[in-house]
Amino acid sequence: MQGKKSVVMVLLLLVVFLMPLIFTGCGTQVDSGYRGVKYFKFGDGTEMGKIYTEGFNWHLPWNTIFTYSIKLQEAKENLKLLTSDGATIGLEVSIWYRPFVDKLDSLHITIGRRYFDIVVGPALRGEARSIVGRYRPEELYSTKRDEISIAILDAIRLQTQDKFVSVDNVIIRNVDLPARIKDAINEKLTMQQEAQRMEFVLQKEEQEAERKRIEAQGIADFQRIVSEGINQNLLRWKGIETTQNLAESPNTKIVIIGSGKDGLPLILGGN
Repeated sequence: MQGKKSVVMVLLLLVVFLMPLIFTGCGTQVDSGYRGVKYFKFGDGTEMGKIYTEGFNWHLPWNTIFTYSIKLQEAKENLKLLTSDGATIGLEVSIWYRPFVDKLDSLHITIGRRYFDIVVGPALRGEARSIVGRYRPEELYSTKRDEISIAILDAIRLQTQDKFVSVDNVIIRNVDLPARIKDAINEKLTMQQEAQRMEFVLQKEEQEAERKRIEAQGIADFQRIVSEGINQNLLRWKGIETTQNLAESPNTKIVIIGSGKDGLPLILGGN
């Protein structure tokens, strides 16, 4: 009787220790930001049409749930590329990507979990090499960086449109040029800025010269108008007006009419 009790106790202990192993072996934990695809080892293989969500998902121990991150992911690539004039440049690029959630089963059976290494990465490197080869080093260094990023993004999207992967953005983080090319570009930019400054100075001087010309023309026009308005009749009339006003004034004075036909009055004394 004692022997049977011992066997029962051993069996209970085995059950207690094996239960966690059985439970964990009969399910897969899908973490936050992930989704799962089930594979039936003794059935039809990958289960199509069903994507497993976050949490603990039960299955028989010989089956498997493969998990995929559905978060936005970033990968950085340091590329060595040739420009249109044959110069070798370094390009540091970031690419943002993620799988299509509702197509994880198709992605799993056609490409698998290494889809970046198989699809996205090669597309990035190939399209960057092709597109950068159309531009000169100074365009990459200064004016055309955004344009090149957009061109690479559009080309990658075209390549991966049937690969169940979404490419959200491509960013050129840094352009590394040979020192001699960088110095030449900086010198050219400095010269362009100096030329623009001189053009501004010349425009300002031309505007000032035009202002002075207009001002001088205005003064000349004024003098011409005044000169044309003053004549002998006007002066004679003004002299008569002045003489009349002086004569009517109550102050004691001596008014001497000027000599000659157009003489003006001369005032002597007065209170």
